[in-house]
Amino acid sequence: MSKDQIKNLIERRLPEAGLVDTALKGVQLFRVTEAMPCVPAVYEPTVVAVLCGSKEAVLDGEHHVYGSDNYLLCPMTLPVEAGTPQASKENPLLGVMITLDPRMMRELTMEIGATAVGRRQSPVEAAQALALASWDAGFTEALLRLLELLDNPVDLEVLGTGRLRELCYAVLVGEAGTVARRAFGIGNEIARTIDYLSSHLNEQVTIDDMADHVGMSRAVFHRRFKEATTMSPIQFVKSMRLNNAAMKIAEGKTVSEAAWAVGYQSASQFSREFKRVYGQSPRQWSHDQQLAAGVAQGQLSGPL
Repeated sequence: MSKDQIKNLIERRLPEAGLVDTALKGVQLFRVTEAMPCVPAVYEPTVVAVLCGSKEAVLDGEHHVYGSDNYLLCPMTLPVEAGTPQASKENPLLGVMITLDPRMMRELTMEIGATAVGRRQSPVEAAQALALASWDAGFTEALLRLLELLDNPVDLEVLGTGRLRELCYAVLVGEAGTVARRAFGIGNEIARTIDYLSSHLNEQVTIDDMADHVGMSRAVFHRRFKEATTMSPIQFVKSMRLNNAAMKIAEGKTVSEAAWAVGYQSASQFSREFKRVYGQSPRQWSHDQQLAAGVAQGQLSGPL
């Protein structure tokens, strides 16, 4: 019943297609009524819960399709391809996105780690970068209680942070909890490396730089990074740069501007690598995919 209540709440606030911010910081509602192919995007740490329809995220060739049976946890910044291939007016995609506050997640992870709940085993492998988790009662009730605050500004102001904390707790002790606790716990070196990389995309960051940043040897860092993200550090850096550049081109930047913004010194090198990955030159891709990429990027700045 709670899922139906959540769905009705979203439909009431978003009767037409769109992506809207709510009065709750980091919480967005979305409705998509047209099929969208998967296009380059960069997911931030987030939880996406779908009430109707289905969504797809592709990481390093692995497809993650989820609907109303599972929610998606992205515990760290990741270069993906994302889309809504099945959405239509008759079968819209309807849901909510919650941006995860790293500080809140770290504090909760530490508190959980000191309890018996923190030692509970999860069926989800810790090495997964993206995780799908079943809607359990704790997550469903926490999400409903959070969204119900939108109907009362006073309750929202007083209880908003607490209800967000309750939802984060439900994720950390739920089916994807092992993945979340690994990303936000004491051993979160890879997540910290990705945060560092994300803020230095326009610089020439080497594997040694990344390993030094978290105090690891190059060999250990390489192994741990691939375990956590499914990609080698070099592959990850290239994907982050190309996906960010694709999003900038979709926003209207020129090819040269996009290439320079993500650390390429040569527009021709950027074009060659872009075409090798996406099968089209940046200009061809911009012409064919601008609308789709623009929607995907909008989903991402509230990632879907």
